[in-house]
Amino acid sequence: MRIFVLGAGATGSLLAQLLERQGHTVWCGDRDPQRGRRFLGKRSTIAVTEVNARNLHGIVRVARGCNLIVNASASVFNQIVMRAALRLRSHYVDLSSHLTRNPFKAEQFAFTKQFEDKNRAALINAGAAPGLTNLLVKRAAEMLDEVESVQIRLYESTESDDPISQWSPEVTFDEAISNPRVYRDGKFRMEKRFAELEKFRFPDPIGNANVVLAAQDEVATIPYVIPLRNMDVKIGGNEFDRLRRWYKQGKLSKSRGIVRQRFPQTSSPRMIAKLIRQGILQNARFAAAVMVRGMKRGKREDEYLMVRTDCNFPTLYQIRQQGLYTTPVAYATAHVAALFIKFFPRDITGVFAPEALPLETRRAIISGIRNNKVKIAHKTTIQKPNSDDEDL
Repeated sequence: MRIFVLGAGATGSLLAQLLERQGHTVWCGDRDPQRGRRFLGKRSTIAVTEVNARNLHGIVRVARGCNLIVNASASVFNQIVMRAALRLRSHYVDLSSHLTRNPFKAEQFAFTKQFEDKNRAALINAGAAPGLTNLLVKRAAEMLDEVESVQIRLYESTESDDPISQWSPEVTFDEAISNPRVYRDGKFRMEKRFAELEKFRFPDPIGNANVVLAAQDEVATIPYVIPLRNMDVKIGGNEFDRLRRWYKQGKLSKSRGIVRQRFPQTSSPRMIAKLIRQGILQNARFAAAVMVRGMKRGKREDEYLMVRTDCNFPTLYQIRQQGLYTTPVAYATAHVAALFIKFFPRDITGVFAPEALPLETRRAIISGIRNNKVKIAHKTTIQKPNSDDEDL
C-alpha cells in the first residue's frame, strides 16, 4: 500500500518507519521538513516534503498517488485532511479528534456519507489513548449483557526536573485548557478542569496515583456504539500534576496562549539521547487501565461483574534498550497506529471509531500489541453494586 503520513514529529516519524518495515511505500509531509528529518534520522530514506496542513490543495498535491492518508499532525486539521483523502479517493486514518464544533461527538463522523459514496473507509482515533483503550472497552462490553459504567485511567510521568513534553506542546496545551467531557446517567455533560480527584491503583511499579478528569476523546465516540449509563476518563502522573498546579495558580488560560517555557517543543531522538546522557531525563512511563462494570445474566441468577484491563507500555529505559530514543507516549501511539493500519479493513466503507471495527480486526490488533513489548493483563471480578471487589 502507498501511504502518505502528514506530520513527521515524534509520533508521525516513528509511525512512518514502522509502516515502511511492514512493506508499505511511505512518504511524509511536514511544515518543517528539516525538523522531520531530525525525527526520522540520517539513515532513513523516507522522503519528507514541505506542506502546510491548513492547505487542502497542497496536501492533495504532495499526497497524490497514495492509497491511504494518515493525519499524524494536530487534530485541528482532521477535516481538511479528510477532504484531501476524499479528493484523492484514498482511505484515511487519524489519531485523535478535536471536538470544537460539538464537544460530545467526533467531528470526523460528519464525513460518513462522503466516504461511503467514495467506497472508502476512514478510521479515526487510532492511537493508544484513544485507540487501544476503545478496543479494550469494546472487548469488555462484549462479555456483559448490560454495561453500567466505563472508566479509563491513564498515567503519564517523566522523571525530569525540567518540563519535557511527551505530546506535542499544542496537544498538551489544548488538553490543559479544555473542560473534560463525561457521560453521566445517559447524558453528556462538561465538568470542571482537573476535577474529581481520585486515588487510583495502577499495577506495580506505579502503584497508587492521584488522577483527575481529563478531556479525552473516548467519551465522544464510545457511548454512540456501546449502550451504557456512565463514562469518564481521568489522568494522573507528575506531568498532569504539573498542569493541575499551573491551573490552580492561574497560569493556564486560553487568553494567555502557550508559554513555551512551560510547553517546550517535543524533543527529537537526538535531543532525548543528549538529555539522558546529561542526566536531565532519567526515565518516563505511560500506562492505561480500562474498567467496565455491568450485568451478566445467568440461568440461575444475574451477576454484577467488573472487567478490568491494565496496559503497561515500555518505559523510556526499555525503549532505549531497543536502540530507540523516543517517549513512551510516542512509542505507544505509533506502534498501535501501525497495527490499526496493518489490519486496516478496506472492505468496509464510512467513518469508524476503533470500537466499531469488525471483531476479527479488533482481536488481531489487540493480539499484535502483545508482540510489541506491551504488557496487557485482563481480570474479571464479581461485585455487588457499590461494594469491594471479590476475585473470580
